[in-house]
Amino acid sequence: MKTVLKLEETALFILGIFLFNRLNFEWWWFLALILAPDLSMIGYAFGNKVGAVLYNLFHHKGIAILLYVLGFYLKNELLQLAGIILFSHSAMDRIFGYGLKYEKGFKYTHLGEIGK
Repeated sequence: MKTVLKLEETALFILGIFLFNRLNFEWWWFLALILAPDLSMIGYAFGNKVGAVLYNLFHHKGIAILLYVLGFYLKNELLQLAGIILFSHSAMDRIFGYGLKYEKGFKYTHLGEIGK
């Protein structure tokens, strides 16, 4: 992935940390939950199509932003936290070259094939 894209994703990850800092949660919550969206990979046990849909659902920044905004509007910090974790995790994954998945298989992403 190009350096500019990695820098952009790094900035978005930092934004996630900033937004988390505005909530009333201890820092260990961020550290404990940052890898939680990867539990969605369990979907691959049911095939590539189910795996890709489930993985993409938990790694889509639009959904993360929607959760955060809904939580902000409803003054619900748990929804905001969920949105921030999904957003930050997605940015972190993309820093490392992991993108949204195609139904072809786990290693096929919108950022290119993993491992190439």
